[in-house]
Amino acid sequence: MSKRLTAALVAATLGFSAIGSLPVKAEDVYWQCVTFARFFSGIQIRGDAWTWWEQGVARYQTGNRPATQSVLVFRPHGRMTRGHVAVVSEVLTDRIIRVTHANWGGSRGKVEENVTVADVSEAGDWSAVKVWYGPSNALGTTVYPTYGFIYNDTPALTRRDQMASVSGTATGH
Repeated sequence: MSKRLTAALVAATLGFSAIGSLPVKAEDVYWQCVTFARFFSGIQIRGDAWTWWEQGVARYQTGNRPATQSVLVFRPHGRMTRGHVAVVSEVLTDRIIRVTHANWGGSRGKVEENVTVADVSEAGDWSAVKVWYGPSNALGTTVYPTYGFIYNDTPALTRRDQMASVSGTATGH
């Protein structure tokens, strides 16, 4: 993990606004994927990873195309009963990205940076992905179903605002 990211994560976890002499090292912090994704992406959603999609649809723009800093939301699958979220750190092609995420597979509670993820869906819509598996130095064999991406750059209108914009009435906040 980069020193800058490590310092920022430790400071945020411990509630420091400035980084000085920190009593805890980043490798000593146990990160859940949702806590990390919220901090790293700025998307303010709470709850199990699988609940992020429905919450995201209501509060943010969502879609099936990756964008840097968007959050890829994994559906519950197999032993991953609560889903998973990962922040897109780089878009390499229309079907290959890199993500930074926490608490994945063998990295229990740790942050992994720039992990390759490939869209393996038949439609090319990111509804099924494979994730890089370090020990084999290749994409893993498991195909993970996903909901899509939540984008932080443009919050979605609320359902009430959408109805008002269609009807031309003010909603008053």
